[in-house]
Amino acid sequence: MINLRHKKIIVTFLMHLGDLVLITPFLQVLRRHATGSDITLVVDEKLADVVRYNPNIDHLVTVDKKGKDNSIKALWHIGRSLHHNHYDILINLHPNERTSFLAWTIGAKEFDGMSHFLFRPFMDRYTHLDRIHLHAADMYINVLEQMGITDRRNDGLQFETCPAWEDTARAFYEANGVRQEEKLIGFNIGSAVAQKRWPPRRFAAVADYFSEQGYRCVFFGGPMDLDMVKDATGYTQHPCIIATGQFALGELAAAIHRCSLFITNDSGPMHVAVSQHVPVVALYGPSNPFFYGPYTDKAIVLESTDHYEVGKSMKKIIKEGKYEGISVITAAQVIEAAEELLARYGIAPAKA
Repeated sequence: MINLRHKKIIVTFLMHLGDLVLITPFLQVLRRHATGSDITLVVDEKLADVVRYNPNIDHLVTVDKKGKDNSIKALWHIGRSLHHNHYDILINLHPNERTSFLAWTIGAKEFDGMSHFLFRPFMDRYTHLDRIHLHAADMYINVLEQMGITDRRNDGLQFETCPAWEDTARAFYEANGVRQEEKLIGFNIGSAVAQKRWPPRRFAAVADYFSEQGYRCVFFGGPMDLDMVKDATGYTQHPCIIATGQFALGELAAAIHRCSLFITNDSGPMHVAVSQHVPVVALYGPSNPFFYGPYTDKAIVLESTDHYEVGKSMKKIIKEGKYEGISVITAAQVIEAAEELLARYGIAPAKA
C-alpha cells in the first residue's frame, strides 16, 4: 500500500468540464488518506473555477492548454518550473499525450497513475482506467485502489462556490424578476456532440408545460449554445429566462444551485448540477449512462437506446449509422420524469 501521509503530492489532469467535476470524489479519498500532506492539482486554465475553492487541495496550477501553453516548449517550461517544488508523488489521471508529457517533465520522485504508452517506462506504478466495470467517478477512485487504498468513501461530486459568484447569480435573477419563493427549473440544451442534443422544440414544449404549472424556466449554456436556446425559446408560449452565456463557470454553478430541478442533455453542466445537489432529468444517447451518467441518486436517466456494446466508442457507434437518435425520447417522458422528481422532493411551484 502506498504511503500518502506527510508528502508533497501533485495530481495532473487536463481534461474537460464534466471530467474535472468527476474527479472530485477522487480528491476526497486522496485527501483523507494523505494526512499532513500538501496536495497540488494541475488543470486546464479555463476550468479552474471548478476546483478553485475545493477543500481537498492546497494549491492550484493552471495550464492554458488551448492558448499560450499549447506547445511542447510551453509544457516543458511549466513542468520544469514545477520540478523545483520537489514533489514526492505525482498521480496522473489520464493517458492523453499532453498530460502525460507534462507529468513526465515535472519529474516527481515517484510517478504513478495513468500515462500515454510512450511515458510508461518512466513510471514507478502504472494503473489502468477501468472503463468496463465502473462509473467514471469510481474509475478515478480506482486508481487509488490499485495503489492499495481500500476506503473509497466520498460525498459525491463537489463544486464549491464563493460569495461573489453567488451575488452575481442572485443579481441576475433579481434583474429578471425572480421572487425568492419562486421555484426554478433549469434547462441545458447544448452538448459538444450534436447527436446528444434533444430537439429544441421539445425542450420548448417541456418548458411551456412547467411554466403553466407555475414554475419559472431558465435556459443555461455557454455562448456557443445561444443560437440553439434562441431557437428553443422562439417556440415557447410563455416567457423564459435566458441565462445562456451570461455567467463565468463559477457563477454558472451558483446560478444552477438556485434551481429546484435541472433538465439536461448529457453534458458538462449536467455534472455541475449534480455537484450542486439539484435533482436531474438526464437525456442520454448514444453514450452509456452507466459510465458517465449522473453520479447521484437524485436523478432519472432517460435513454434513447436499450443496447450498449461495452468498449465501443461513441464515435464508432455514430459512424456505423445504426443509432436511431436521441429524439426517440418524447416530451411526455421527460415531463413524467420531471414530475416524479418534483413530487419525490416535495418541490411545488410558488403560489401566485
